[in-house]
Amino acid sequence: METHELVPHPDHPPLGVTGVTARILSLDQRWLTLRWRVEGAAQLVVPPFTGKRRRDGLWQTTCFELFVKPDGGESYAEFNLSPSQGWAAYDFSAYREGMAERPVPRDPVCTPRRGQSVLIFDAAIPTPALPPLPSAYGLTAVIEEEGGRKSFWAIAHRPDRPDFHSEACFAARLAAPTTP
Repeated sequence: METHELVPHPDHPPLGVTGVTARILSLDQRWLTLRWRVEGAAQLVVPPFTGKRRRDGLWQTTCFELFVKPDGGESYAEFNLSPSQGWAAYDFSAYREGMAERPVPRDPVCTPRRGQSVLIFDAAIPTPALPPLPSAYGLTAVIEEEGGRKSFWAIAHRPDRPDFHSEACFAARLAAPTTP
């Protein structure tokens, strides 16, 4: 699968983070697995472990996100995945409209691994939780560094402000999984 070099929105540059990459590792009938890699993570704020459960507001600190928009419609889904192992999933009927909790048949799995200057964050989302595929998608990250500095990373951005819900962020394509 393709690795995406995420870019920070120019109005919110990072403090010490030098790069964020994201990729889909695999997709089958049971799981979609993803990986984000944060370089220059020495000052990265990593939320502490809170347990595997649904939680709102994860985007207020370091959080990794997947947006999926099925072909031919305005509706889309948002998945927020935290190093705390908290997660959230939402449906939107159109751009930032009709927000509702998205049903997820089992908890996503979130696995952070941190070194001195790198954070690797792996996540697995149950495939049945995804909207119908094929779809456009976006991989994003909210990065908080010491002192409360936040940067907003995506494959592509709208020019005026960070907004992961923007059409510009749905910059990649996800095909339906193949049957074994």
